[in-house]
Amino acid sequence: MPGLTLEILPGRFAVCRLPADQPLPRLEPGPALLALVRTPDELSLVCPEQDAPQGARAETGWRALKVLGPLDFALTGVLASLAEPLARAGVSIFALSTYDTDYLLVREAALDAARAALESAGHAFKK
Repeated sequence: MPGLTLEILPGRFAVCRLPADQPLPRLEPGPALLALVRTPDELSLVCPEQDAPQGARAETGWRALKVLGPLDFALTGVLASLAEPLARAGVSIFALSTYDTDYLLVREAALDAARAALESAGHAFKK
């Protein structure tokens, strides 16, 4: 996998867990990252930290790294090329994929280590 270019999104994010049968939370549209996934077991939400729903079990303090895309569906190994150097560096991730690209969330305290590990692996960051 040739080097990818990433962008660090502004702001801090929360990863939230809500009951599976809870109605979707009302969130204001905006330029920030927002992801909802419902399964029979849970409703997971990634949103700006300040928008985490009251009463949700929330893990805060995440920063988002966006892979600049769009990425072709035929590409293989995109997440692996990012996750592997981060795992070697001891940086845990929360990964999301969209139609066009991939996002990695890392703890804010690990952001510098994540960037260094990814750059050492041949990836670049948008200036």
